[in-house]
Amino acid sequence: MSDLFPDSTHLRLLDLEEANDHTIWELAKKKDYIIVSKDSDFHQFSFLYGPPPKVIWISRGNCNTTEIETVLREHRDDIEKFVKNPESSFLEIS
Repeated sequence: MSDLFPDSTHLRLLDLEEANDHTIWELAKKKDYIIVSKDSDFHQFSFLYGPPPKVIWISRGNCNTTEIETVLREHRDDIEKFVKNPESSFLEIS
């Protein structure tokens, strides 16, 4: 995904694969990251705590990493608008 979103990273690359949702939320808040997840907990956090961080929720059933990448690529324009809009805090894509 770095060709479209060069500043993106993955929890695995940050050694946070086993981190709980609150730890991930706080890191994203501190580092000004946008959380992209299929996890509905981040959807709930978004409404409970508000931004930052912003959240992109992939509301799709079981799918593999390749399918998630395809969805993100298909919604590139939506994601870029979302990122640039200071009033937006949550984006659902499927």
